[in-house]
Amino acid sequence: MTEEQKLQIIEKGKEYFRSIIIPNHLSGLKKLNLKSFNVNPFLVNYLAAFLCGNTEPESLAKALVYPRILGTSINTSFGQNIQIFISSLAQVAGRASGIDGIDIEFEDAIDGRKKYCQCKAGPQTINKDDIATILGHFKHLHNKARLDRLNVQIDDMIVGVLYGETNELSGHYQIINSHYPVYSGSDFWEHLTGDKQFYHRLAKAFGEVVEEDNIDGSQLIMEKINEIADEIREKGGL
Repeated sequence: MTEEQKLQIIEKGKEYFRSIIIPNHLSGLKKLNLKSFNVNPFLVNYLAAFLCGNTEPESLAKALVYPRILGTSINTSFGQNIQIFISSLAQVAGRASGIDGIDIEFEDAIDGRKKYCQCKAGPQTINKDDIATILGHFKHLHNKARLDRLNVQIDDMIVGVLYGETNELSGHYQIINSHYPVYSGSDFWEHLTGDKQFYHRLAKAFGEVVEEDNIDGSQLIMEKINEIADEIREKGGL
């Protein structure tokens, strides 16, 4: 893959964050209020004290807001919308596949063979039912290739996990990997681009979007924390 194509993938990734992830993230932050949380008063008071050394309203609000806005909400948004990024990836790195269950077809930068890839977001993002679905799609492709006399080997049908390490793959992925290769994180991106460092370049680029767009996340979060702290005061505590 050329450097120009790699830069195109990076720009597609940045645009994905600008148009989808960041607006959803900011919208989720804006909508938060005390009723948004299923509060366990035992845990939230403990976590507030653990985080801030006290259980003042602001500390309680931080114990609620930080995990939601820096963890749960953004991970959910990324996973739910990942197909948009995968589609843009296919435009640059290969081509979108018309085969059921295959997201992208590309020439492997390591072995030079054409790969039929189903993409997934992360190492824990499939469930038990997905195993049969994924294996079924690959079996269908294998049968089709045999009937059409296409040169498709077992190792040409892969699952590409966009982030994470091989040792982080869930047991569900490991079952699939016993039948078809599962490439995750840097391994996947190296097979796609031929660049061992591309995975880290892409991850860093996503962070650069915040700087380029002058988003002051710390201020926005503190404003929301203060709002929720006021709600806690009005309620008389948690």
